[in-house]
Amino acid sequence: MSATAALSAHELWVGYPGRAVIEGLDVEIAPELLTVIVGPNACGKSTLLRTMARMLTPTFGEVRLHGTPVADQSSREVARQMAVLPQSPSAPDGMLVRDLVARGRYPHQRLLKPWSRDDEAAVEAAMRATDVVALADADVNELSGGQRQRVWLAMALAQETDVLLLDEPTSFLDIAHQIEVLDLGRRLQQQGRTVVMVLHELHLAFRYADHLVVMKSGRIMAQGAPAQVVTAELVEEVYDLPCRIIADPETGTPMVIPLAGRGR
Repeated sequence: MSATAALSAHELWVGYPGRAVIEGLDVEIAPELLTVIVGPNACGKSTLLRTMARMLTPTFGEVRLHGTPVADQSSREVARQMAVLPQSPSAPDGMLVRDLVARGRYPHQRLLKPWSRDDEAAVEAAMRATDVVALADADVNELSGGQRQRVWLAMALAQETDVLLLDEPTSFLDIAHQIEVLDLGRRLQQQGRTVVMVLHELHLAFRYADHLVVMKSGRIMAQGAPAQVVTAELVEEVYDLPCRIIADPETGTPMVIPLAGRGR
């Protein structure tokens, strides 16, 4: 494993009784890049992200954060370095947006250290970045799906970590808000953060990823810059989808065009 990787997994096996989801996987997440993990449903994308986030314990192998096994670090130590936005998070009844975002400051709190101006500034900056300032006094559970997603993303940003893991952060969002979230991910990467996302939308994954990880059946099928690894043969092998790959007319990145006539 590279000593320079922000996050890495080695010989990772993860599963449930009688079923392995990830089998002998090795991956390295380079610092200060935007990495996107893609693959068909149930291929292990979210399992990999959750294991790297220390939300799941591997059967075998290890995950390292900045070179140190996450299993050897306390939850607070990990949370100071890495923030996680899981799929479909839920908030307690009656929780206001500002209070939920403020929970992102938990790793920075101490018994004898009161809420500070730095904490307040981090919460305000996170809400501005995700365009939820106007929702500050709203009940989280009364928001639309897209609004809730942006509020949870604000909580992760308020944590002010240098590694950010986002599991399907564009779920429930219309295309305009998807682009806003992905543009935000790009800005965070440009500011020096390491950003890892699980995405379903291939055209957006290929457009935004500096580094692409393609998974199928718990294994990595390809990884690298999208322009270097995305081929029609790879997409068909992974998704069982005959297609053409063309250049995105806006960015020049790979774009998948399914072949016509399937199912006719």
